[in-house]
Amino acid sequence: MDRSFPMTRAAGLDRLTEFLAGAGASYAADRNTDRGAEHAPTTSALSPYLRRRLITEAEVVAAADRAFGDGGAEKFVSEVFWRTYFKGHLETHPSAWTEALALAAAGHERLAAEAGLRRTYETAIAGRTGIAGFDDWARDLVETGWLHNHARMWFASIWIFTLRLPWALGADFFMRHLLDGDPASNTLSWRWVAGLHTRGKHYVARAENIRRYTEGRYDPAGLDEYPDALDEPMPPRERPLSPADTSPSGQAALLLHLDDLHPESLPLGGATVMRVGGLIAHADGASDRVRSADRVAMADALARAGAYFGCPAGPVEAGWAGDLPVLTAWAPVGPSATLLPDGCRRVRRAWDEAAWPRSTRGYSRLRSAIPAVLAGCP
Repeated sequence: MDRSFPMTRAAGLDRLTEFLAGAGASYAADRNTDRGAEHAPTTSALSPYLRRRLITEAEVVAAADRAFGDGGAEKFVSEVFWRTYFKGHLETHPSAWTEALALAAAGHERLAAEAGLRRTYETAIAGRTGIAGFDDWARDLVETGWLHNHARMWFASIWIFTLRLPWALGADFFMRHLLDGDPASNTLSWRWVAGLHTRGKHYVARAENIRRYTEGRYDPAGLDEYPDALDEPMPPRERPLSPADTSPSGQAALLLHLDDLHPESLPLGGATVMRVGGLIAHADGASDRVRSADRVAMADALARAGAYFGCPAGPVEAGWAGDLPVLTAWAPVGPSATLLPDGCRRVRRAWDEAAWPRSTRGYSRLRSAIPAVLAGCP
Protein backbone atom coordinates (compact mmCIF):
# COMPACT_ATOMS: atom_id res chain seq x y z
CA MET A 1 0.00 0.00 0.00
CA ASP A 2 1.34 3.42 -0.95
CA ARG A 3 1.88 5.46 2.23
CA SER A 4 3.72 8.33 0.55
CA PHE A 5 0.83 10.82 1.03
CA PRO A 6 1.37 13.32 -1.80
CA MET A 7 0.40 16.49 0.03
CA THR A 8 -2.00 18.14 -2.40
CA ARG A 9 -5.74 18.67 -2.37
CA ALA A 10 -6.11 16.52 -5.49
CA ALA A 11 -4.32 13.64 -3.77
CA GLY A 12 -6.55 14.03 -0.72
CA LEU A 13 -9.68 13.88 -2.85
CA ASP A 14 -8.32 10.81 -4.64
CA ARG A 15 -7.70 9.10 -1.29
CA LEU A 16 -11.22 9.99 -0.16
CA THR A 17 -12.65 8.43 -3.31
CA GLU A 18 -10.50 5.32 -2.82
CA PHE A 19 -11.64 4.98 0.79
CA LEU A 20 -15.34 5.35 -0.04
CA ALA A 21 -15.04 2.76 -2.79
CA GLY A 22 -13.09 0.33 -0.62
CA ALA A 23 -12.47 0.25 3.12
CA GLY A 24 -15.25 2.70 3.90
CA ALA A 25 -17.95 0.05 3.59
CA SER A 26 -16.39 -2.06 6.36
CA TYR A 27 -14.95 0.81 8.38
CA ALA A 28 -17.06 0.28 11.52
CA ALA A 29 -16.11 -3.39 11.72
CA ASP A 30 -12.45 -3.21 10.64
CA ARG A 31 -11.13 0.18 11.75
CA ASN A 32 -9.36 -1.19 14.86
CA THR A 33 -7.51 -3.86 12.88
CA ASP A 34 -3.94 -3.09 11.80
CA ARG A 35 -2.91 -5.51 9.07
CA GLY A 36 0.45 -3.89 8.41
CA ALA A 37 1.94 -1.51 5.88
CA GLU A 38 1.81 -4.03 3.05
CA HIS A 39 -2.01 -4.06 3.18
CA ALA A 40 -4.57 -1.38 2.41
CA PRO A 41 -5.41 0.58 5.56
CA THR A 42 -8.60 -0.20 7.45
CA THR A 43 -8.92 3.49 8.31
CA SER A 44 -9.43 6.30 5.84
CA ALA A 45 -5.78 7.56 5.98
CA LEU A 46 -7.21 11.03 5.35
CA SER A 47 -5.76 12.64 8.47
CA PRO A 48 -2.67 14.24 6.82
CA TYR A 49 -5.07 16.09 4.51
CA LEU A 50 -7.61 16.95 7.21
CA ARG A 51 -4.85 18.14 9.52
CA ARG A 52 -3.95 20.85 6.96
CA ARG A 53 -7.50 21.22 5.71
CA LEU A 54 -6.44 20.47 2.18
CA ILE A 55 -9.80 18.75 2.35
CA THR A 56 -12.36 19.86 4.90
CA GLU A 57 -14.25 17.87 7.49
CA ALA A 58 -17.54 19.10 6.06
CA GLU A 59 -16.87 17.81 2.56
CA VAL A 60 -15.50 14.47 3.84
CA VAL A 61 -18.58 13.88 5.98
CA ALA A 62 -20.91 14.91 3.14
CA ALA A 63 -19.17 12.52 0.75
CA ALA A 64 -19.44 9.66 3.26
CA ASP A 65 -23.13 10.34 3.80
CA ARG A 66 -23.73 10.36 0.05
CA ALA A 67 -21.81 7.10 -0.36
CA PHE A 68 -23.34 5.13 2.51
CA GLY A 69 -26.48 7.02 3.65
CA ASP A 70 -29.07 5.78 6.15
CA GLY A 71 -26.60 5.73 9.04
CA GLY A 72 -24.04 3.72 7.14
CA ALA A 73 -21.42 6.42 7.70
CA GLU A 74 -22.27 7.01 11.36
CA LYS A 75 -19.11 5.52 12.89
CA PHE A 76 -16.81 7.19 10.38
CA VAL A 77 -18.53 10.55 10.87
CA SER A 78 -18.15 10.19 14.62
CA GLU A 79 -14.42 9.58 14.23
CA VAL A 80 -14.07 12.68 12.04
CA PHE A 81 -15.73 14.65 14.82
CA TRP A 82 -13.17 13.39 17.34
CA ARG A 83 -10.59 15.51 15.52
CA THR A 84 -12.92 18.51 15.74
CA TYR A 85 -13.59 17.78 19.42
CA PHE A 86 -9.89 17.74 20.26
CA LYS A 87 -9.36 21.08 18.50
CA GLY A 88 -12.27 22.67 20.34
CA HIS A 89 -11.17 21.24 23.67
CA LEU A 90 -7.61 22.48 23.30
CA GLU A 91 -8.89 25.87 22.16
CA THR A 92 -10.72 26.18 25.48
CA HIS A 93 -7.95 24.50 27.52
CA PRO A 94 -4.81 25.94 25.88
CA SER A 95 -2.58 25.29 28.87
CA ALA A 96 -2.74 21.57 28.00
CA TRP A 97 -0.56 22.46 25.00
CA THR A 98 1.82 24.85 26.74
CA GLU A 99 2.23 22.47 29.67
CA ALA A 100 2.96 19.58 27.29
CA LEU A 101 5.67 21.67 25.63
CA ALA A 102 7.14 22.54 29.03
CA LEU A 103 7.05 18.90 30.15
CA ALA A 104 8.74 17.81 26.91
CA ALA A 105 11.49 20.40 27.40
CA ALA A 106 11.96 19.23 30.98
CA GLY A 107 12.03 15.64 29.73
CA HIS A 108 14.83 16.42 27.30
CA GLU A 109 16.77 18.02 30.13
CA ARG A 110 16.31 14.84 32.15
CA LEU A 111 17.60 12.79 29.23
CA ALA A 112 20.80 14.82 29.27
CA ALA A 113 21.23 14.30 33.01
CA GLU A 114 19.95 10.75 33.63
CA ALA A 115 21.82 8.00 31.81
CA GLY A 116 19.29 5.28 32.57
CA LEU A 117 16.35 7.28 31.29
CA ARG A 118 18.36 8.29 28.23
CA ARG A 119 19.14 4.64 27.41
CA THR A 120 15.48 3.64 27.70
CA TYR A 121 14.38 6.59 25.55
CA GLU A 122 16.98 5.99 22.84
CA THR A 123 16.18 2.29 22.78
CA ALA A 124 12.47 3.08 22.41
CA ILE A 125 12.71 5.61 19.57
CA ALA A 126 15.18 3.38 17.70
CA GLY A 127 12.83 0.38 17.97
CA ARG A 128 15.25 -1.78 19.97
CA THR A 129 13.23 -2.59 23.11
CA GLY A 130 12.56 -6.21 22.16
CA ILE A 131 8.80 -5.64 22.59
CA ALA A 132 6.95 -7.22 19.68
CA GLY A 133 5.02 -4.65 17.70
CA PHE A 134 6.35 -1.62 19.54
CA ASP A 135 9.74 -1.78 17.84
CA ASP A 136 8.20 -2.01 14.38
CA TRP A 137 5.86 0.89 15.13
CA ALA A 138 8.76 3.06 16.29
CA ARG A 139 10.69 2.36 13.09
CA ASP A 140 7.60 2.76 10.88
CA LEU A 141 6.86 6.14 12.42
CA VAL A 142 10.35 7.46 11.68
CA GLU A 143 10.58 5.88 8.23
CA THR A 144 7.08 6.69 6.93
CA GLY A 145 5.55 9.37 9.16
CA TRP A 146 2.49 7.23 9.68
CA LEU A 147 0.94 4.74 12.12
CA HIS A 148 -2.46 3.11 12.28
CA ASN A 149 -4.55 4.79 14.99
CA HIS A 150 -4.81 1.64 17.11
CA ALA A 151 -1.04 1.18 16.90
CA ARG A 152 -0.63 4.75 18.17
CA MET A 153 -2.70 3.89 21.24
CA TRP A 154 -0.75 0.69 21.92
CA PHE A 155 2.53 2.51 21.41
CA ALA A 156 1.61 5.34 23.78
CA SER A 157 0.40 2.94 26.46
CA ILE A 158 3.56 0.82 26.31
CA TRP A 159 5.70 3.98 26.32
CA ILE A 160 3.99 5.29 29.46
CA PHE A 161 3.14 2.21 31.52
CA THR A 162 5.66 -0.47 30.50
CA LEU A 163 8.74 1.58 29.64
CA ARG A 164 7.89 4.25 32.25
CA LEU A 165 8.92 7.08 29.93
CA PRO A 166 7.49 10.60 30.33
CA TRP A 167 4.31 10.90 28.31
CA ALA A 168 5.21 14.35 26.97
CA LEU A 169 8.42 12.96 25.43
CA GLY A 170 6.28 10.43 23.58
CA ALA A 171 3.92 13.14 22.37
CA ASP A 172 6.96 15.15 21.25
CA PHE A 173 8.35 12.12 19.38
CA PHE A 174 5.04 11.74 17.55
CA MET A 175 4.80 15.45 16.67
CA ARG A 176 8.28 15.41 15.19
CA HIS A 177 7.48 12.55 12.81
CA LEU A 178 3.74 12.22 12.13
CA LEU A 179 2.64 13.60 8.79
CA ASP A 180 -0.73 14.29 10.42
CA GLY A 181 0.83 15.62 13.63
CA ASP A 182 -1.80 17.94 15.08
CA PRO A 183 -1.26 19.77 18.40
CA ALA A 184 -4.78 19.03 19.62
CA SER A 185 -5.28 15.42 18.51
CA ASN A 186 -1.76 14.40 19.44
CA THR A 187 -1.50 16.13 22.81
CA LEU A 188 -4.96 15.18 24.04
CA SER A 189 -4.72 11.60 22.75
CA TRP A 190 -1.51 11.09 24.74
CA ARG A 191 -3.18 12.67 27.77
CA TRP A 192 -6.17 10.37 27.31
CA VAL A 193 -3.99 7.24 27.16
CA ALA A 194 -2.18 8.39 30.30
CA GLY A 195 -5.42 8.92 32.21
CA LEU A 196 -5.11 12.70 32.35
CA HIS A 197 -7.70 13.87 29.82
CA THR A 198 -10.45 11.88 31.53
CA ARG A 199 -8.94 11.71 34.99
CA GLY A 200 -8.31 8.15 36.15
CA LYS A 201 -9.49 6.60 32.88
CA HIS A 202 -6.41 5.38 31.04
CA TYR A 203 -5.84 3.12 28.03
CA VAL A 204 -3.89 -0.04 28.76
CA ALA A 205 -2.22 -2.02 25.95
CA ARG A 206 -2.78 -5.73 26.54
CA ALA A 207 -1.11 -8.56 24.66
CA GLU A 208 -4.42 -10.27 23.84
CA ASN A 209 -5.82 -7.09 22.29
CA ILE A 210 -2.67 -6.52 20.23
CA ARG A 211 -2.64 -10.15 19.11
CA ARG A 212 -6.32 -9.97 18.12
CA TYR A 213 -6.22 -6.69 16.21
CA THR A 214 -2.95 -7.38 14.41
CA GLU A 215 -4.39 -10.77 13.37
CA GLY A 216 -1.61 -12.61 15.19
CA ARG A 217 1.30 -10.64 13.75
CA TYR A 218 2.37 -9.47 17.21
CA ASP A 219 2.16 -11.14 20.62
CA PRO A 220 4.19 -8.97 22.99
CA ALA A 221 5.48 -10.28 26.31
CA GLY A 222 6.32 -8.36 29.44
CA LEU A 223 3.70 -5.61 29.22
CA ASP A 224 2.46 -3.97 32.39
CA GLU A 225 -1.23 -4.71 31.92
CA TYR A 226 -2.44 -3.44 35.31
CA PRO A 227 -0.88 0.01 35.81
CA ASP A 228 -2.36 2.94 37.65
CA ALA A 229 -3.35 5.98 35.63
CA LEU A 230 -1.08 9.00 35.77
CA ASP A 231 -2.12 12.05 37.75
CA GLU A 232 -1.26 15.74 37.77
CA PRO A 233 -1.54 18.45 40.43
CA MET A 234 -4.04 20.54 38.50
CA PRO A 235 -5.86 19.75 35.23
CA PRO A 236 -5.84 22.42 32.51
CA ARG A 237 -8.29 25.20 33.28
CA GLU A 238 -11.12 25.98 30.91
CA ARG A 239 -11.30 29.44 29.40
CA PRO A 240 -14.02 30.98 27.21
CA LEU A 241 -13.74 30.46 23.48
CA SER A 242 -12.31 33.60 21.94
CA PRO A 243 -14.67 35.24 19.42
CA ALA A 244 -13.79 35.30 15.74
CA ASP A 245 -13.36 38.53 13.81
CA THR A 246 -15.55 39.82 11.01
CA SER A 247 -14.08 40.05 7.54
CA PRO A 248 -13.23 43.49 6.24
CA SER A 249 -15.27 44.86 3.38
CA GLY A 250 -13.34 45.76 0.26
CA GLN A 251 -9.79 44.87 -0.69
CA ALA A 252 -7.72 42.66 1.63
CA ALA A 253 -4.72 40.36 1.79
CA LEU A 254 -5.31 36.71 2.71
CA LEU A 255 -2.79 34.91 4.90
CA LEU A 256 -2.69 31.12 4.60
CA HIS A 257 -1.26 28.84 7.28
CA LEU A 258 -0.88 25.08 7.72
CA ASP A 259 -4.09 24.65 9.73
CA ASP A 260 -6.35 25.68 6.85
CA LEU A 261 -5.26 25.30 3.24
CA HIS A 262 -8.61 25.41 1.46
CA PRO A 263 -9.00 29.16 0.88
CA GLU A 264 -11.66 28.59 -1.76
CA SER A 265 -14.24 27.79 0.95
CA LEU A 266 -13.26 30.29 3.65
CA PRO A 267 -16.04 32.59 4.93
CA LEU A 268 -14.55 35.85 3.67
CA GLY A 269 -17.74 37.90 3.61
CA GLY A 270 -17.41 41.06 1.52
CA ALA A 271 -13.61 40.96 1.28
CA THR A 272 -11.96 41.09 -2.14
CA VAL A 273 -8.68 39.23 -1.97
CA MET A 274 -5.91 41.11 -3.76
CA ARG A 275 -2.89 39.20 -2.48
CA VAL A 276 -2.27 35.84 -0.83
CA GLY A 277 0.66 34.99 1.43
CA GLY A 278 1.69 31.64 2.87
CA LEU A 279 3.04 31.28 6.42
CA ILE A 280 4.67 27.95 7.36
CA ALA A 281 5.10 27.22 11.07
CA HIS A 282 6.54 23.78 11.76
CA ALA A 283 6.37 22.00 15.09
CA ASP A 284 9.66 22.17 16.99
CA GLY A 285 12.04 19.48 15.81
CA ALA A 286 9.83 18.45 12.89
CA SER A 287 11.46 15.83 10.68
CA ASP A 288 12.58 16.56 7.14
CA ARG A 289 9.67 14.43 5.91
CA VAL A 290 7.14 16.57 7.79
CA ARG A 291 8.78 19.84 6.71
CA SER A 292 8.76 18.73 3.09
CA ALA A 293 5.08 17.74 3.31
CA ASP A 294 4.25 21.14 4.80
CA ARG A 295 6.06 22.96 2.00
CA VAL A 296 4.32 20.92 -0.70
CA ALA A 297 0.92 21.47 0.91
CA MET A 298 1.47 25.22 1.12
CA ALA A 299 2.69 25.43 -2.47
CA ASP A 300 -0.44 23.58 -3.60
CA ALA A 301 -2.70 25.93 -1.62
CA LEU A 302 -0.96 29.06 -2.88
CA ALA A 303 -1.28 27.88 -6.49
CA ARG A 304 -5.00 27.20 -6.02
CA ALA A 305 -5.55 30.49 -4.20
CA GLY A 306 -3.79 32.50 -6.90
CA ALA A 307 -5.94 30.90 -9.57
CA TYR A 308 -9.16 31.18 -7.57
CA PHE A 309 -8.79 34.82 -6.54
CA GLY A 310 -6.89 35.88 -9.66
CA CYS A 311 -4.12 37.61 -7.73
CA PRO A 312 -0.45 37.18 -6.76
CA ALA A 313 0.19 34.37 -4.24
CA GLY A 314 3.49 33.41 -2.65
CA PRO A 315 5.42 32.98 0.59
CA VAL A 316 5.09 35.67 3.24
CA GLU A 317 7.89 38.21 2.97
CA ALA A 318 8.44 41.63 4.52
CA GLY A 319 5.79 44.04 3.28
CA TRP A 320 3.92 41.36 1.33
CA ALA A 321 0.49 42.76 2.24
CA GLY A 322 1.31 46.41 1.62
CA ASP A 323 -1.33 48.65 3.19
CA LEU A 324 -4.10 46.07 2.85
CA PRO A 325 -5.87 44.67 5.93
CA VAL A 326 -4.87 41.03 6.50
CA LEU A 327 -7.40 38.32 7.14
CA THR A 328 -6.75 34.67 7.84
CA ALA A 329 -8.51 31.46 8.80
CA TRP A 330 -8.68 30.89 12.52
CA ALA A 331 -5.50 29.11 13.62
CA PRO A 332 -6.22 26.79 16.55
CA VAL A 333 -3.74 26.44 19.41
CA GLY A 334 -0.35 25.43 18.03
CA PRO A 335 2.61 26.70 15.98
CA SER A 336 0.57 28.61 13.38
CA ALA A 337 -1.38 30.53 15.99
CA THR A 338 1.86 31.42 17.76
CA LEU A 339 3.39 32.94 14.61
CA LEU A 340 0.38 34.83 13.24
CA PRO A 341 1.27 38.53 13.02
CA ASP A 342 -0.55 41.02 15.19
CA GLY A 343 -3.54 42.70 13.64
CA CYS A 344 -4.79 39.78 11.54
CA ARG A 345 -8.53 39.44 11.32
CA ARG A 346 -9.25 35.82 12.09
CA VAL A 347 -12.38 34.27 10.58
CA ARG A 348 -13.81 30.95 11.72
CA ARG A 349 -15.62 28.33 9.72
CA ALA A 350 -19.23 27.47 10.57
CA TRP A 351 -18.08 23.91 11.37
CA ASP A 352 -15.80 25.09 14.18
CA GLU A 353 -18.22 27.79 15.31
CA ALA A 354 -20.88 25.15 15.87
CA ALA A 355 -18.72 22.35 17.27
CA TRP A 356 -16.08 23.97 19.47
CA PRO A 357 -18.45 25.40 22.11
CA ARG A 358 -19.72 21.82 22.56
CA SER A 359 -16.19 20.45 23.06
CA THR A 360 -15.31 21.90 26.44
CA ARG A 361 -15.85 18.70 28.46
CA GLY A 362 -16.17 15.09 27.31
CA TYR A 363 -16.81 13.99 23.73
CA SER A 364 -20.35 12.77 24.38
CA ARG A 365 -21.81 16.29 24.33
CA LEU A 366 -20.46 16.97 20.85
CA ARG A 367 -21.36 13.49 19.61
CA SER A 368 -25.00 13.98 20.57
CA ALA A 369 -25.00 17.32 18.72
CA ILE A 370 -23.54 16.01 15.45
CA PRO A 371 -26.86 16.24 13.57
CA ALA A 372 -27.28 19.86 14.68
CA VAL A 373 -23.73 20.74 13.69
CA LEU A 374 -24.16 19.16 10.27
CA ALA A 375 -27.48 20.93 9.74
CA GLY A 376 -25.76 24.28 10.19
CA CYS A 377 -22.77 23.47 7.94
CA PRO A 378 -23.85 23.19 4.30
